[in-house]
Amino acid sequence: MYVSSSSDGHELQRRLGPRLVSMIALGGAIGTGLFLATGYAVNTAGPGGAVAAYGIIAFMVYFLMTGLTEMATFMPVAGSFETYATKYVDPALGFAIGWNYWFSWAITLGVEVVAGGILMKYWFPNVPVLIWSALFLILLIGLNLLSVKAFGEAEFYFAGIKVVTVIIFLVVGVLMIFGILGGQSVGMSNYTSHGGPFPNGFLAIIQISFAVAFALQGTELLGIVAGESSDPDRTIPKANRSLIWRVIIFYIGAVFIVGALIPWTEAGVEISPFTLIFERSGIPFAGDIINFVIITSVLSVGNSGTYAASRVLYALCKERKGPQVFARVNKSGVPINALLMTGAIGCVAFLTGFYAESTVYMWLLALSGLAGLFTWLGIAYTHIRFRKLYLAEYGNLSKLKYIAPFYPIGSILAFIICAIVTIGTVIDPASRLSVYLGVPAFVLLWIGYKLKYRTKFITVASIKNSKGING
Repeated sequence: MYVSSSSDGHELQRRLGPRLVSMIALGGAIGTGLFLATGYAVNTAGPGGAVAAYGIIAFMVYFLMTGLTEMATFMPVAGSFETYATKYVDPALGFAIGWNYWFSWAITLGVEVVAGGILMKYWFPNVPVLIWSALFLILLIGLNLLSVKAFGEAEFYFAGIKVVTVIIFLVVGVLMIFGILGGQSVGMSNYTSHGGPFPNGFLAIIQISFAVAFALQGTELLGIVAGESSDPDRTIPKANRSLIWRVIIFYIGAVFIVGALIPWTEAGVEISPFTLIFERSGIPFAGDIINFVIITSVLSVGNSGTYAASRVLYALCKERKGPQVFARVNKSGVPINALLMTGAIGCVAFLTGFYAESTVYMWLLALSGLAGLFTWLGIAYTHIRFRKLYLAEYGNLSKLKYIAPFYPIGSILAFIICAIVTIGTVIDPASRLSVYLGVPAFVLLWIGYKLKYRTKFITVASIKNSKGING
């Protein structure tokens, strides 16, 4: 049994039930990327290219999440993929993945509160963005300070608003395609005209794959919440199944409708395609509705990111990969020092967004941009190693609570696709800086830790000589 206790005797509390676990995972996957990036994807790769890109990345995410679910039900700990990489591959890899992931989400917290402040100008143009951003930051830190239950409940309602909006959008979109709403049937004309479904060729699909992957990042939160789930053996597999189907329906369905209703030459990120389609349907107050939903999405992502970052930082320091002060848990089961440190970095990020937007802020974004892909690569490879080491100790799969289908092909395909997406970032000038800064940062973390502590690659022999695969 894995108990997440801190140096002062308090523990993380398993208070996340099935209802909250499912919605947290889904809320992490549905962010501003859905409401804005779909326009960019359709504009860059055409309607068919956008659908293909989302389909490929969703296919990859399916295999990643089944592998992660197998490990998370076997060892449900807050460190999740960082801990698994440490135990089944190399402690240096776990160190690099963990710190990279923590930094990414801490920076994302700052990015989201800045975005929320900017969106509030839609209704309050004379109130400084800085004030709204500060209020949002205080709100998110406050929710996470209360308890894991308070975080889960807040995320349930944040995510619920997004889910309802997407469902309404899908229904409205279908009705508009057939002319029941909007006054004119468009059918599939946008897929057959303006250069067809793939007007910019295959390379355009590769070009947008990074943005599509970024939009779907957050699904891996399921592994982290396993550490505080009340019944991980049951809730994590169930949440994973619902997450995969909802991601496929929501994302691929949404991008298909955007491609059908908005010519690819008119799509973009200046105006949310959701706003354009709601306005064309004749729904009143469309701009207000979508602005509210996107603000909710921003807060949801910031809330989930704050939670994930604090738990990963706690796990790193609990494993003595960072200052022990961040491994302390208060009586409410909150790793309070890790949470406050995450909030402090988020505060620096959002202040930098106002005072050094074109320099330091962009560097910070670039450094965090690839962290999600590095995490996904780590999950895929770690699962391959985990299954091999598991079979070497137990001989069969009877002790696994959940068995990932299509092993090892699924994890191998996920790794290959993720690697192609990572390499493909150099095609898009907007993401190229992340490669130049993000890759060296990750390598330095990995190699630096390895050289300092002389860590070794985990083998079958080393597992047998230790406490076993779950020791």
